[in-house]
Amino acid sequence: MAVVLRYVDKLGFVKERFIGLVHVKETTALSLKHAIDELFARYNLSLGRVRGQGYDDASNMSGGFNGLKTLILKENSSAYFVHCFAHQLQLVVVALANKHFEICKFFEEVSDLTNVVGASCKRIDLLRESQRERLQEPGNQEMSIARAGDTRWSSHEKTLLRLLTLYPCVLDVLEYIETSAWDKIHKAQAYGLQLYVKSYKFVFYLHLMKHILGVTNLLCVALQRKNQDIINAVELVRSTKEELQRYRLEGFDSLLKDVTCFCDKYDIEMINMEDEYVDPKYRRKKTNITNRHHFEVNNFNTVLDMQIQELGNRFNELAEMYPRDFTFDEKDDLTDELGHYIRNVKKDSRFNNLNGISDLAKKMMETRKHIDYQLVYRLMKLSLVLPVATASVERSFSSMKHVKTELRNRMGDGYMNDACICYVEREFLQQVSIENVMQRFQKMKPRREQL
Repeated sequence: MAVVLRYVDKLGFVKERFIGLVHVKETTALSLKHAIDELFARYNLSLGRVRGQGYDDASNMSGGFNGLKTLILKENSSAYFVHCFAHQLQLVVVALANKHFEICKFFEEVSDLTNVVGASCKRIDLLRESQRERLQEPGNQEMSIARAGDTRWSSHEKTLLRLLTLYPCVLDVLEYIETSAWDKIHKAQAYGLQLYVKSYKFVFYLHLMKHILGVTNLLCVALQRKNQDIINAVELVRSTKEELQRYRLEGFDSLLKDVTCFCDKYDIEMINMEDEYVDPKYRRKKTNITNRHHFEVNNFNTVLDMQIQELGNRFNELAEMYPRDFTFDEKDDLTDELGHYIRNVKKDSRFNNLNGISDLAKKMMETRKHIDYQLVYRLMKLSLVLPVATASVERSFSSMKHVKTELRNRMGDGYMNDACICYVEREFLQQVSIENVMQRFQKMKPRREQL
């Protein structure tokens, strides 16, 4: 288990620091809670000082009855739980794919496509060879089709962008498999994928989801910054919903234009939007709607409405307060202090052009206004320490593959923990001189020679 602390330092800067790996024999909530207690005791930290906890949505972590967050809340009711925003954003994509039939089928076909094209080294080499032939300009970098995963942030958008770029190369590989594969199942699979990939609806969903995931990916990247605060994150979620709403109202015609250009470029059969829509399952049954109605109302509007609604449903745990951090008298004083603070800051030009509450906290420390307005600054710190995403934890956990490799696979937990801390917190390690390391090593025990 990787543990990262988020705090506001003495200069008003938000910090996220990896403090170590903890070996746990099992991943039950009780076992994880016991491991955290031992870690806090080792570093003389108090769980009562914690004001926020953030995990993904696994039941052992965020379960409402016996999850880790519930066990900590029983001991400290001010340690509010915030479900990792980046995980929630990824779940929005997954939930959308599961709820809308056409989008669900689209992602299933894309998954099959990436598996077939990347199934062997020979097929990957064919893809690269096709790239070299089609993209002969110097400086073009060879690319492969990335597999999308529910637990890998931004992977869906990356897959779709690669498909758009490598579309003709992918068709070349599918045609080769259909004509040259010895297995009839592989031939049939490649033939079926070609039919779907060359269809108008595939191109439509490819461009639609590429745009939606592009909008949400900007939010995903922003949420993973270490100094991101929850107030700014809420604003980013709001602006993302507004951008999706704007695209729903104004974006269909521009989407059709992009789809038409793509179809013309790769000789894909177009659909007349004014013709009557034919349901592939019931071709003889009249639908009494046009193709435009099907693609705009049943798909474009529906998909975006689901995306906007899902964003609203996922990000809803921000109404908590910290009543125990302010006494009854301080709550009354805070209202008056806020009034004085706002009037004072409006007249101070040093507070112009600040970007978010994090910059405001830094400026309060620089101007020493945190001394005059202690309650306001305490309120700021509480909002800043709430975790936004577990990106720092994920990066720390991923660092183990760089530390514990196949050639270094017998290191113990203590050595691996120390090595991971050095790897993750490199900026601190760079401040330690080699001379200091040698002196400490020399003083640990008597040695035959002086280093």
